Amino acid sequence: MDAFLKKFFPNVHTKLKEDTNTSNYCKFNSQLLTLFTSSLYVASFTTSFFAAKATRSFGRRPSMFVGGAAYLAGAALSGTASSLYMLISGRILLGVGIGFANQSVPLYLSEMAPPTYRGAISNSFQFSLNMGALSANLINYATVKMDGDWGWRISLTMAAFPAVILTLGSLFLPETPNSIIQRTENHQKAKIVGVEDEVITKIEGP
Repeated sequence: MDAFLKKFFPNVHTKLKEDTNTSNYCKFNSQLLTLFTSSLYVASFTTSFFAAKATRSFGRRPSMFVGGAAYLAGAALSGTASSLYMLISGRILLGVGIGFANQSVPLYLSEMAPPTYRGAISNSFQFSLNMGALSANLINYATVKMDGDWGWRISLTMAAFPAVILTLGSLFLPETPNSIIQRTENHQKAKIVGVEDEVITKIEGP
């Protein structure tokens, strides 16, 4: 968005507006803009190594909570950013949230889903990612037309919506039997969780 580029990447904004001979691809040749874009992916890649160990050592629920909280903080910091440092810091927090969520959520779904529907429920994670990408594009399409700097702020802050669902959901979900046995070897507690989950599935249906 023009307001976003003008505030944080004025050199890129100037090239876009004044240079009519250079292709748009070359106009975005900015190390700071590249740092902003890639910081999320570098952070999520790096975090995934720590998130895997944390998910195994502390459980699926804590990892989901950390992922949701980090993503929520990143969305808040990005949406209220007044400097490039705040913007990149928020982007890094978003990457941390993605790293933890990508480790814990698919694992939680596969371990808690009934065997009959495990494939469909596990695939729902990927389906949700695609729906999120579609929603993000629709939000950007609507907010790019807004005056001032409200458009990009709303667009970045809207990332807090799924983060709130993930964070609050992790507080009420039970831990998986696999994780309980892996961390505590408490077979009785794991059996109780497994039986309760099976009863709920039979009562509520697929």
